[in-house]
Amino acid sequence: MLVCCPLPTSQSFRHCTLVNTRIQLSSFSLEIKKKTMSCSMTITRTTVATSGTSVYVNTGYLQTLPGLLKLAQFLLGIACVALVAYYMDHGYSTQSYKPELFFLLISVTFLIGTFCLLLSCLISLATATVISKTIYEVIYHGIAFILYLCAGLTLLIEVNHQTRYRRDFEPFLAASIMGLVMAGLYLLSTFLANRRYRGI
Repeated sequence: MLVCCPLPTSQSFRHCTLVNTRIQLSSFSLEIKKKTMSCSMTITRTTVATSGTSVYVNTGYLQTLPGLLKLAQFLLGIACVALVAYYMDHGYSTQSYKPELFFLLISVTFLIGTFCLLLSCLISLATATVISKTIYEVIYHGIAFILYLCAGLTLLIEVNHQTRYRRDFEPFLAASIMGLVMAGLYLLSTFLANRRYRGI
């Protein structure tokens, strides 16, 4: 195939020949290399039919480490929210319950966010692959790690130093420890999301 290739210099060569991926000029040659990225994905689909419509569920995602981590974060998040909401005394002013409210706010926020991520990865066949290659999961899990660590440590320190927790010491201590476990899970998710984002 004959291609005209003018050069930006005063002398221009008018004829170039394209042979495979090599462009040959009379005085030099330029080789073009194409970088390709391969990706493999295993999708296990379960079809659920309800009154004429079908919903595809990617059950294979729950067999991967990121899927299991999101499921564990979701279930432990439910336990954190339920424990603190149940044992928090609603009769007192909110000024004396700042650590519990902060812990409850962080728990509810990331419970909803993790539920949305898990649900989208289960329902959409391509979301589990596409979203892991973006920076979103790295940022989300990193922020969740930092805030859960702060909330868990704040509640743990407050429970150990205040006398008003004598009646409900064990539930709030358990909630603060679960918050620190959640911080560890989100740290592991951040590490895995960073590796997938960088292609390692």
